[in-house]
Amino acid sequence: MKKSIPFLFAIFSLLSCSTETRETDNWKLWYNQPADATVADDPNGWKDDPEWLKALPLGNGSLGVMVFGDVNTERIQLNEESMWSGSPDENNNLEAFAAQAEIRKLLFEGKYKEATDLTNQTQVCEGAGSGHGNGANVPFGCFQTLGDLWINFHNNSAYDNYSRELDLNDAVVRVDYSQNGINFQREIFTSYPDQVMVAHFTADKSGQISFSCSMTRPERFQTYSENNQLVMSGTLSDGKGGAGLQYMARLMAINKSGTVSCNDSVLTIENADEVTLLLSASTDYVLKYPEYKGRDYKKLTTENLRKASSKNYKELLNVHKKEYQQLFSRVKLDITPNEIMPVPTDERVQNFKQSKSDPHLVELMFQYGRYLLISSSRPGTLPANLQGIWANKIQTPWNGDYHTDVNVEMNYWPAEVTNLSEMHLPLFDLIESLVGPGSKTAAIQYHSRGWVVHPITNLWGYTSPGEAASWGMHTGAGAWICQHIMEHFVFTGDTAFLKRMYPVLKGSAEFYLDWLVEDPKTGKLVSGPAVSPENTFVAPDGSKSQISMGPSHDQQVIWNLFTDFLKASDNLNINNQFTDSVKIALNKLAGPKIGSDGRLMEWAEEFPEVEPGHRHISHMFAVHPGLQITVLNTPELAAAAKKSLDYRIANGGGHTGWSAAWLISQYARLQDGEKANLNLATVLSKSTSPNLFGQHPPFQMDANFGTTAGIAEMLLQSHAGLIHLIPALPKEWLTGEVQGLKARGGFDVDIKWQNGSLVSAKIYSVKGGKQK
Repeated sequence: MKKSIPFLFAIFSLLSCSTETRETDNWKLWYNQPADATVADDPNGWKDDPEWLKALPLGNGSLGVMVFGDVNTERIQLNEESMWSGSPDENNNLEAFAAQAEIRKLLFEGKYKEATDLTNQTQVCEGAGSGHGNGANVPFGCFQTLGDLWINFHNNSAYDNYSRELDLNDAVVRVDYSQNGINFQREIFTSYPDQVMVAHFTADKSGQISFSCSMTRPERFQTYSENNQLVMSGTLSDGKGGAGLQYMARLMAINKSGTVSCNDSVLTIENADEVTLLLSASTDYVLKYPEYKGRDYKKLTTENLRKASSKNYKELLNVHKKEYQQLFSRVKLDITPNEIMPVPTDERVQNFKQSKSDPHLVELMFQYGRYLLISSSRPGTLPANLQGIWANKIQTPWNGDYHTDVNVEMNYWPAEVTNLSEMHLPLFDLIESLVGPGSKTAAIQYHSRGWVVHPITNLWGYTSPGEAASWGMHTGAGAWICQHIMEHFVFTGDTAFLKRMYPVLKGSAEFYLDWLVEDPKTGKLVSGPAVSPENTFVAPDGSKSQISMGPSHDQQVIWNLFTDFLKASDNLNINNQFTDSVKIALNKLAGPKIGSDGRLMEWAEEFPEVEPGHRHISHMFAVHPGLQITVLNTPELAAAAKKSLDYRIANGGGHTGWSAAWLISQYARLQDGEKANLNLATVLSKSTSPNLFGQHPPFQMDANFGTTAGIAEMLLQSHAGLIHLIPALPKEWLTGEVQGLKARGGFDVDIKWQNGSLVSAKIYSVKGGKQK
């Protein structure tokens, strides 16, 4: 039972009175037209397909689908979480360590051109690396489409009364239309409890359901019938000319009246009253270094269908809804008393480009981000990647990988604060899996203890630098991704989790203790050679460089790591020689600096940026998601950070979806609700697709997650040692309420405000006790 307690360290000392959030049925994406299933995808992986961006996503963490809702030919595009080409590869550079001392010497001497040249020659991976983001046919590999389920109704008659929707309340896509005087409905969902996709077809007249099903893929597949099921299977490329991951998808039909037959590559239903399709998919992948293989995917798909087929449709639907709703319904948001206008979602997105105002669209976008996280990241699955779990190509942009220089972290920013802590767990599985290969990289590349990862990783344990040092020499990635460990703990108080992840934190701290060197001018410890992802400066010698010593980003993430490690040690009552060495290093670490123009410095020296409006704001980590710079505790640094943000945006920054989404949280942390809201409007007006998928462009899922996190950050903050209610409330959200957000320390928070002022708040201690 939750216990309501007085919360003495809240900024607002006002305690709560009971309120009820207005229940709403508005958590729907709905449309008056289908996505056109007859338009072929562009084979160019870097080009978005407009019709695919109208399709509606479903997912259960392991299986993702995109439902087009076309009338005469339905297309359900399929994804499976581990559908990756490639294979484990040796990419560590044996020659890297020998050059590092010379590179540091050149940088300390101000010889940036020489240092940059030597870095580019030596501090890169061996082999093809990521294939410059086109890794489908190299060992790095690529997240790929599983293929498509095609449902041909063999009817080209006109139709009317069409509607399709994705209801976020129950995670079901519904398609309704009338054709030849008959009313048809489809209901599609992906069940986490039953691990299948379910598609249910009904009509208001008997014997009217007839269609044929086939499954295809752009390459490397075969289809056949087996035990009255349609099966698609194949083997992906290992990137070395051989066989890689193996996969299988199975489809079966359960009919009421009529007939079902399965011959060769087609499953046919004729004259049924209603039909339920069940689809299961899996691969032989296992997230375990160094094998990454071993799942019995054939048995898994067979058993999933067998178990699901023992239930009727209503049972499948009810089990799905009950499990899903206990996650989704935890948070309610209402930021305007105005009634929603009955306008289709794609039209609302288009209208927003002109109006820049639609509070109900903001509410929908907030809950959509939560829905997408539930759909793409579940306990026991792989974490959400650059595209969540949805990709319709063989070559996905940037390989659909895990970018660790902001993107995969952004995917999980909403996990804790929006009450979806369990969805965070797959990220920790991934982090743990990187320790083995990352330890090898640390030893070979840097002759260091511990483990390291650079700006990209994949399902095959890639931890080496990238193929270009300008972006690939991001040694701060391990410290950044480890921030999520302590975040999960301070929200949940889960000591067993902290004990499990403590060796991971310690291993990362070991690496940075060996990596840091003393600046000969200041005596402070600095990281380097290193980049500030992914920006370029003009050095004093006139050269353009990305490489320096002690860039602010590295210093900030290492500060965060050391601080978190010491907090973890304190919570676990660990105090030894190693914790003492981390304390000493933390005290010697070079910290944030303010430049002569009043801006927070991105590098250790005041270098002019080549691109003042660069999309990355890596030196703002200490503001968000870090906690080194806060308005309350470090007001001068916070003011300098705000000046840096304003300058970046004035010069064109925030022009990609994820970048603008990050700016929402940045300005929220700086308590500027109007500018946070302005960047929220930028996401919605410039980087949102008809199905509300975020855009880099091309499509990337991180903008959705970052937007949801940013909206939460505007309403509740708890990073600075206290709870701050409505810290960045814009004037547009004059009256509203939110229920179910989470604060650090293990608290559930309900807030209600009116005319821009707090009316009431309820703060519940979930676990009780005190957090160290």
